[in-house]
Amino acid sequence: MSVQFGAAVAVLLMDRVGPTGVVTLRLVLAALVMLAVCRPRLRGHSRADWGTVIAFGVAMGGMNILFYQAVDRIPLGPAVTLEVLGPLALSVIVSRRLVNLVWAGLALAGVFLLSGMVPGLGGDGVERLDPVGAAYALAAGAMWAAYIVFSARTGRRFPQADGLAMAFGVAAVLSLPFGIAGSGAQLADPVVIGLGLAVALMSSVLPYTLELLALRRLPASTFAVMMSLEPAVACLAGFLVLRQALSVTDALAIALVIAASVGAVRTQAGRRAKPEKAARPAPSGAGE
Repeated sequence: MSVQFGAAVAVLLMDRVGPTGVVTLRLVLAALVMLAVCRPRLRGHSRADWGTVIAFGVAMGGMNILFYQAVDRIPLGPAVTLEVLGPLALSVIVSRRLVNLVWAGLALAGVFLLSGMVPGLGGDGVERLDPVGAAYALAAGAMWAAYIVFSARTGRRFPQADGLAMAFGVAAVLSLPFGIAGSGAQLADPVVIGLGLAVALMSSVLPYTLELLALRRLPASTFAVMMSLEPAVACLAGFLVLRQALSVTDALAIALVIAASVGAVRTQAGRRAKPEKAARPAPSGAGE
């Protein structure tokens, strides 16, 4: 809820500073908060450690830059739906099970409906879903998959949330030139900074903290299924905050992608459950 309603506030802020300005405000302010709270140790890390955290930060920055370019062109719900295909594809590839072809097919059907590629069903989507915006959302999904991979690696190399805080710093530095070039002095407006701080807290600081707490109390598979509902929450946020209505076809398309994501996660969880039942290891939580 926090992530998607924060994204809705970010869309409102785009009228003032554009998508690159919003990304810069979100990442710079979130980095300042995380670095102040975590106070990560910068010395004593190997080149591999730094390479991992830099790759994590680049994936984080790229994911945000591409996503906000997408929501500047297409509604929030469809943007998140297309973006979630990145983690879904990663889950299908990692699992290597034939049943996941069913989930991939469901997701593909949802994309066809959403883009208006199915004659007689998606005609309204052709006019509204900008192809450039859709491409940005798909690219953001690819960066989200990379973000997941490097998040896990960073978690194994750095204690607590040190790696996450450092990655935020890398992402902030990456986004800064784009924000200055696109918005300039507007980024110093107190009202803009206040709204940017709200976006940073709602979309980055608060959700990442809550996710960490959730993963200490929930099985990773249950957590992943709940995260699969993000497109539905994004549609709700888009409707309530931005007045972005969905057609029946759009709703069906998003439901197909959600079902595919949930199915893929549950299939992978079922595969892991057999050895876990015998050995009963302690849950790994955030490492996944």
